[in-house]
Amino acid sequence: MSDQTPAIPPQPQPSSGSGPMIPIMLGVIIALAIATIYMFWQMNKVQKDVATLKDAMATEISGLKQASTVTTAANRQHLENLRTELEAARQQAAVAAGSAKVEAQKHAEELSRRLEAETKRQQQALRTEIGAVKETATATSTKVGEVSTEVGTVKTEVAANKAELDKTIAELKRATGDLGVQSGLIATNSKELAALKALGERNYFEFNLAKSKQPQRVGDIMMTLKKADQKRNRFTLEVIADDKKVEKKDKNLNEPLQFYVARARQPYEIVVNEVKKDRVTGYLATPKVQQSR
Repeated sequence: MSDQTPAIPPQPQPSSGSGPMIPIMLGVIIALAIATIYMFWQMNKVQKDVATLKDAMATEISGLKQASTVTTAANRQHLENLRTELEAARQQAAVAAGSAKVEAQKHAEELSRRLEAETKRQQQALRTEIGAVKETATATSTKVGEVSTEVGTVKTEVAANKAELDKTIAELKRATGDLGVQSGLIATNSKELAALKALGERNYFEFNLAKSKQPQRVGDIMMTLKKADQKRNRFTLEVIADDKKVEKKDKNLNEPLQFYVARARQPYEIVVNEVKKDRVTGYLATPKVQQSR
């Protein structure tokens, strides 16, 4: 045997370019097959859905047709009912018009009767009132006569009072006051004071002044009775005016007590007409015009 090893023939090497392509092509073929199957399945599903939709639409259209038929029939029936009601209403209106005419006639007759009765009642009331007015007129005429008589009496009394007043005024006296100023007319009693007030030449304020330590307001001044001698008809007064005190001491009855105030040109006058025990009565006379001297 020979010592040399027989040579092994070289093995063919696979091509480096075609080896990886085969799996890829197989994958593409498989994917195409799957896509084709899915598309067939999807188309089948769409065809079934379309068929179902057609059936539903057909059913709905049939229902709509039936509903339309029913509605149309109902509307026709409603129109017929309305026509029937309208005709009945027209007939009823005709009957009612006749009844209304009868009722109106009855109402007019009733109003006529009531009007006639009311007219008679008012005429009777008017006759009664006229009678009452006549009676009142007669009574008024009698009363007017009585009033006329009373007026005549009053006129007579007024004339007499005026004559008495004129006489009293004529009897009033003038006097000179304690300041030496000629006084106006003075009153010695209430009758003469009333006559002075009627003349209206001055303002008059009557007073009834009791003896006291507290002054009493008379008009726009203050007065205090300090002393009253009833037996001798003499008295003492303290007068407060313009925040000043003036004492009129031991004065006589019906003597004008004069004093000036800042707001008058003419003097104020106090006249005491009666002296009692611890009390005097009289009046204060002040000028009508108040102005600064």
